[in-house]
Amino acid sequence: MATGTRYAGKVVVVTGGARGIGAGIVRAFVESGAQVVICDKDEPCGRALAQELPGAVFIRCDVTQEEEVATLLSETICRFGHLDCVVNNAGHHPPPQWPEETSAQGFRQLLELNLLGTYNLTKLALPHLRKSQGNIINISSLVGAIGQTQAVPYVATKGAVTAMTKALALDESQYGVRVNCISPGNIWTPLWKELAASTPDPATTVREGMLAQPLGRMGQPAEVGAAAVFLASEASFCTGIELFVTGGAELGYGGKASREASPGTTPS
Repeated sequence: MATGTRYAGKVVVVTGGARGIGAGIVRAFVESGAQVVICDKDEPCGRALAQELPGAVFIRCDVTQEEEVATLLSETICRFGHLDCVVNNAGHHPPPQWPEETSAQGFRQLLELNLLGTYNLTKLALPHLRKSQGNIINISSLVGAIGQTQAVPYVATKGAVTAMTKALALDESQYGVRVNCISPGNIWTPLWKELAASTPDPATTVREGMLAQPLGRMGQPAEVGAAAVFLASEASFCTGIELFVTGGAELGYGGKASREASPGTTPS
């Protein structure tokens, strides 16, 4: 693999980095010349990816456990000496549920991962990022801005990630730390494939997922990775922004008056 220089010498932590969008982000940063720490609970996939990519290491971590996050950061600093970028990608999209089918317990568990996991790593990483005048990239979702049917808890958590990004950008600007987020639309990932398989007609679901974008296809994890490298390396005058990587899915009108199950926009 040819290694570039766009982010050479920098150290990046990517949560949920073992597969899907996270793996695409890991690959993009390695290709830019960075040293990348893959953080994930999926040890087999994480270790396999680290072995494949020179410049990547795997550290198992559950971002909902603050003590594990503290260990992740201490091991990163011990190994590399500094930290330049954190990508908060770890998250989950539950199967479609109408509001009456959801539960407070399930909502709390999703909040722990999608929102508080981002909060945990960000808070503990800030002292290191302030030293390096580094940056934070949160992976939110298009549906946090436009909504999604049968996904009240998920949409709420992602909307909160976007809002937290803006608040953090204001607080951290005095230290030179930039905070931005990426909101993907339909990205073809293992999670999207699993969600489609859980519907009555997976092939139709995938086709609808493709046609939700004016560009007529789903995005690829590598395209989200390219956006992340841009925000970290070149977008030096951007903080508090939400970058849509959606193929234009938020544009135009569409049929919405239906109670039929539809995964809509289900990013990983």
